[in-house]
Amino acid sequence: MSTNANTTLATMEASEPQVGTPSSIPENSYLAPVPRVSIQAFCLNEQTARTLEAAGEDRRMAKAHTKVHLGGIKAAIEHFSQAPTPNLIVIEVAAQSGDVLAQLDMLAEYCDAGTRVIVIGDLNDVKLYRDLVQAGVSDYLVTPVDIYQLIGSVSNLYADPTAEPLGRAVAFFGVKGGCGSSTVAHNTGWSISRQFQHDVVVADLDLPFGTAGLDFNQDPIQGIHEAISAPDRLDQTLLDRILAKCSEHLSLLAAPATLDKTYDHGEAAFEILLDVMRASTPSIVLDVPHVWNGWTRNVLTTADEVVIVAEPDLANLRNAKNVVDVLSQLRPNDNAPRLVINRVNVPKRPEIKPDEFAAALGLELAAEIPFEPQLFGTAANNGQMISEINGKHAISETFSDLANTVLGKAVPTKSKKSALSSLMAKLGK
Repeated sequence: MSTNANTTLATMEASEPQVGTPSSIPENSYLAPVPRVSIQAFCLNEQTARTLEAAGEDRRMAKAHTKVHLGGIKAAIEHFSQAPTPNLIVIEVAAQSGDVLAQLDMLAEYCDAGTRVIVIGDLNDVKLYRDLVQAGVSDYLVTPVDIYQLIGSVSNLYADPTAEPLGRAVAFFGVKGGCGSSTVAHNTGWSISRQFQHDVVVADLDLPFGTAGLDFNQDPIQGIHEAISAPDRLDQTLLDRILAKCSEHLSLLAAPATLDKTYDHGEAAFEILLDVMRASTPSIVLDVPHVWNGWTRNVLTTADEVVIVAEPDLANLRNAKNVVDVLSQLRPNDNAPRLVINRVNVPKRPEIKPDEFAAALGLELAAEIPFEPQLFGTAANNGQMISEINGKHAISETFSDLANTVLGKAVPTKSKKSALSSLMAKLGK
């Protein structure tokens, strides 16, 4: 470990970031994003109101317009007697009072055609639920409700029930340039396709300098630039035409990797592409470059899973802390990022131990990859994956385990807490 790190450990108080996932969110769960609908909620107590406000700020509700009021169904009746109703009304009622159906009938007099209603109540009763559904209520939730229940209820109302299950997008992001995030992403994508025998698309989002084409030994004429250049024409047919087939289950959306043009993407540049890929591909690996702007933040926010890759030194730890802190704000209701420590045990380099690195961030260590320049160099020069070079190597097994982890098939062992977490106090300043 470096002298700088040791000095800081000795002089600063422990400060461990609070990074976690609400217990109400099941592992490997998926909720379809809510479309651009207007939602107004009328609550009886402040706890329910706060939960609704938090749900409205979730990334899956980003396109919806949500307003939360207090006053329950009486306030809703008074409000909508003088104003048009939104797409969805959420009403909290005192179900045990017994006059819920009569009050809902009064509210229905002011509801426009197509308005849907979700009722939140304090009575867990099957008969009440059936009566509410028969009266036209879309869903009934029993208090106390959590964010996941609310988002799931709204999502189920507006998701297409005939649509195929959407794919799972996993974004790989290196916290420092050159830390090997692309290599980790490509090998993990290859392992997913080989292990689970379902379709995987690796999308190289580093348009000027992407290396996915080299790593998979592909040189397609078209790729991701064509996909995002004409979002109004992008559909499954066009996507299939520009994908490069690497194996039976693995396809590549390659970057042009040329500098004959500039690539100034808007914040929503990749949204339509992700929607199209999710509609047809079970697993999507997003190789996100080490830059920070509107579109990279948007991609990391909307991905179903985020994997951050770092090397075990102080600069990587500082950057990783910043990334984790931002993601915890952008994704408060999602799983914490997965952490991969790459290039461990470089000769003569002072390093932070991987388990201490992870504990200082409050994360679990998903994978630890040793420094093997001969193995990785040979794979890169041959345009092959590590498992193709040596399928029995321990690193090949590491990528196999990581593939299981990012798809929710395995839970990594929790790392122990370390005194290194005191370093975060200084980094935070």
